[in-house]
Amino acid sequence: MEYRRLGRSGLTISEIAYGNWLTHGGQVEEDAAQACVRAALDAGITTFDTADVYAGTRAESVLGRALAGQRREGLEVFTKVYWPTGPGPNDRGLGRKHVTESCEASLRRLQTDHIDLYQAHRYDETVPLEETMTAFADLVRAGKVLYVGVSEWRAEEIAAGAALARDLGIQLISNQPQYSMLWRVIEDEVVPTSQREGVSQIVWSPLAQGVLTGKYRPGEQPPEGSRATDPEAGRFIRRFMADDVLTRVQELRPVADDLGLSMAQLAVAWVLRNENVAAAIIGATRPEQVHDNVKAAGVRLEADVLARIDEVLGDVVERDPAKTARG
Repeated sequence: MEYRRLGRSGLTISEIAYGNWLTHGGQVEEDAAQACVRAALDAGITTFDTADVYAGTRAESVLGRALAGQRREGLEVFTKVYWPTGPGPNDRGLGRKHVTESCEASLRRLQTDHIDLYQAHRYDETVPLEETMTAFADLVRAGKVLYVGVSEWRAEEIAAGAALARDLGIQLISNQPQYSMLWRVIEDEVVPTSQREGVSQIVWSPLAQGVLTGKYRPGEQPPEGSRATDPEAGRFIRRFMADDVLTRVQELRPVADDLGLSMAQLAVAWVLRNENVAAAIIGATRPEQVHDNVKAAGVRLEADVLARIDEVLGDVVERDPAKTARG
């Protein structure tokens, strides 16, 4: 494993992070989830990412139990706030009440007294940004949160949030966007702005929901038990399941083979080649997937390889900044 600084801060994280968005509390049983976390720890992963909304709050609880007994100082535990976690009108969004109460609930579920990185899961257009950032700053000063980040914010929102954070005496150090060979919407605006503001990317879905593993083939039904066959998880993968995309992905196999990498390793190494990316988040339903993905740590892709990937994928790559996910 290799490690990188997160944003313009003193926090060092593993360049491959373990996330439990669609797995813990939902897609896999707890024994399997615990086995995947143990595999991540054994591989040198120190950074674990979750969110209050994942699996209706169950994912945080599973992760808390899986990490119980580990040396807390050796871990970086990240979670998020924004999406609804209850039926009430204040059980959602980035207002002070929800941010404060969600933080307390996340601390209980994660069985910890502090969150290393607390992230705004989306931008909340219904709440003044000053209210949100002040609530975050108060949590930092209370010692319940060490650093603040965001997820899927646009360039102008990141700039405004970073400026407010500085005024409040705290740091906004990260953004968590979707990013992969197939989904590059952050490159033109978000990355340059983030570099100016001292913000790193912690990217989710570097495998494009599993499509970049090559297991989905054009003209064929998805493998039984794969993410594309799951009613909940499958809705996130549909944009990548067109035959023209799957055909281009299959043409990446010789690129991976020439480098002695699996398709998954090539995909993770590709996002890590971006100097503004501090970590790629991987998920897993089996420990073997963790073992395979972590081998991308430290892999360096030469310019000719990157050019070859661009040539293979061509116009199936999405680059429009307007496609940034919204709340």
